[in-house]
Amino acid sequence: MDDPPRSPWRIVSSTYPIVSPFLKLRSDVIELPGGHIIRDYYVRETRGFAIIFALTRNHDVVLVRQYKHGAGRYLVELPAGAIDEGESAGDCAARELTEETGYSGEPPELVRSFLADPTNSNGVFHLFLVRDAVSRAAQALDVTEDITVETVSLDKLRTKIHDGTISTGSHVACIYTMLDYLANPPAR
Repeated sequence: MDDPPRSPWRIVSSTYPIVSPFLKLRSDVIELPGGHIIRDYYVRETRGFAIIFALTRNHDVVLVRQYKHGAGRYLVELPAGAIDEGESAGDCAARELTEETGYSGEPPELVRSFLADPTNSNGVFHLFLVRDAVSRAAQALDVTEDITVETVSLDKLRTKIHDGTISTGSHVACIYTMLDYLANPPAR
């Protein structure tokens, strides 16, 4: 495999003006190929997150409704969460599905990974399929979470995208990717 190309931007120095449980922000001083210096180029650092498309035995999809402070409103999304330090993306997917919804199923199957915001973040999100999801436990929510769980058919899921009920870009991309994946499964 070829080595990835080197960055044409040279990081002269970096500092971390914000490091908290909710945000790690790096401030870079960058030298561009032509010699121009850019100060205070901010990059959000993250271990990434998992988004889970949990499909029940009846082929319904598990959704969550919860308040998102950045948007300042309640949103309907697929279950999802941040990868903890030392945790694999697949383990995160299984943990977050159970914690947020009480559902679990077959081991999470990685379908695809996406860049979250490559201009200002190193974040990657991973889309997992969990088949035969069944409600087996009570939710185990974080202090910042107040989650309502619902299941919808694949047709109603499409409607929720089309009418704007599901409007988070990463979740819309994951749903369309998963609908294509389910309609055209890869050869095994």
